[in-house]
Amino acid sequence: MESPFRADVLIGKVALLTGGGSGIGFEISAQFGKHGASIAIMGRRKNVLDDAVLVLQSLGIPAIGLVGDVRKQEDAQRVVEATVKHFGKLDILVNAAAGNFLVSAEDLSPNGFKTVMDIDSVGTFTMCHEALKYLKKGGPGRCSEHGGFILNISATLHYTAAWYQLHVSAAKAAIDALTRNLALEWGTDYDIRVNGIAPGPIGDTTGMSKLVPPEMNSKARDYMPLYKVGEKWDIAMAAVYLASDAGKYINGTTMPVDGGLWLSKPRHLSKDAVKQLSRTVEKRSRATPAGLPTSKL
Repeated sequence: MESPFRADVLIGKVALLTGGGSGIGFEISAQFGKHGASIAIMGRRKNVLDDAVLVLQSLGIPAIGLVGDVRKQEDAQRVVEATVKHFGKLDILVNAAAGNFLVSAEDLSPNGFKTVMDIDSVGTFTMCHEALKYLKKGGPGRCSEHGGFILNISATLHYTAAWYQLHVSAAKAAIDALTRNLALEWGTDYDIRVNGIAPGPIGDTTGMSKLVPPEMNSKARDYMPLYKVGEKWDIAMAAVYLASDAGKYINGTTMPVDGGLWLSKPRHLSKDAVKQLSRTVEKRSRATPAGLPTSKL
C-alpha cells in the first residue's frame, strides 16, 4: 500500500530495531528505511538478519544486521555501539523483540515465565539503558538540540485478561509501565520521547499462526468491531507517525492499533432483539399506573 507520509519524513535518522529481521519488526524497518532512515536490525539468528538486510539494501535502504540477544547486557551494549560506529549516531530505538506461546497458568513453569519476562520487559529496559547516552540531547553523535525517540511494541492482552497468556500479559504490562516512566524521566531530563504501540491480530505473522486457531476466524464477526485482521503495514504506519515530527508532542502513550478489538465483547442480543425488547419495556412503562413501581405489577 502507498504510504500517506512524505518519503523524507525520517530523512537523516538512524534507527536500531530489535526483532527487526522478521514480522512486524521487519515491516517497521522497511517503512522507516523507505521514509529516509538508515537501519540497523538486531536479532539472534544470523541467517534471518542476512536475508532481511539483503531485502532492505535491494530497496536502496542503508542497512546492517547485528547478531545479539536483548537479554544480555554485553550484547545490547555491543550492538548499540556498533550501530553508532557504522552510522555515526543513533536517533531511534525500536524494541520489537518478543517471546510468546500458549500455556495455561498451572502448566506455565517459572522458567517459562522468566524467559518471556527477560526477552520482553528486561530486554526492552536493557536496550533503552544502553542506548540512553546516544539518544539524549547533547549525546555523542547527536546533531540535534533535541533528544531521540524510543518505541516499544506492546500488546492489549493485559488491559483486561487473556486466556493462556499470563506470562505475556505480565511482560507487556511491565513494558507499558516502563514506557510511561521513561517518558516522564527521560522526557524531562533528556528530551527523549518514549511511546508504544499495542498491535491487535496481524495477518501473516508468527503470532497469528501460533496463537490464533483457524476456527476462531468463524467467530470473528461476533467480537471484532471492524471484522478484519490487521496488516503489518498498519503497525508500521503508526510507527512512522510516532517517530516523525507529526508525533513530536506525543510522549508516554501506548497506542492500540487493533481496530478497536480491545474494547469489544460478544454480542449477546441482535439489534432486532434489542429493538423488540425496548418496545416491550416502553409498552409496560406506559401501562403502569402513575406512582406504582413496575415491580408491584
